[in-house]
Amino acid sequence: MSSNKVYSVEEVEEKLKAELPHWYLESGWIRRKYKTSGWKATLMVVNTIGHLAEAAWHHPDLTVSYAFVIVKLCTHDAKGITDKDFELATKIEQVIAWQPAKESGALEGTPNDDARFKYIKHD
Repeated sequence: MSSNKVYSVEEVEEKLKAELPHWYLESGWIRRKYKTSGWKATLMVVNTIGHLAEAAWHHPDLTVSYAFVIVKLCTHDAKGITDKDFELATKIEQVIAWQPAKESGALEGTPNDDARFKYIKHD
């Protein structure tokens, strides 16, 4: 079970650097911007994050635009960043940044050589 320990700014930055390098701390929230190929991909990202957040019962703030989604996490009742934020950020990162083509399995992943099928703009 996650603790409600609130991490200090230094601890948050250290954990992000070590575990979630594409995330950053700003104004009391850990954040990540996912760039997409356009509106359809943006909606798929939003729906995926929505599913993960509801399953976890920990809900981020989202900024949604045509070709990006910004995810912001903070544990409101603890008034800071807790394990809940890091754990949900890790799950979101695992799912949204997943690239099957980089694995040795049967799944090919989205074709990147055809603009019709572009999806996530991976870091």
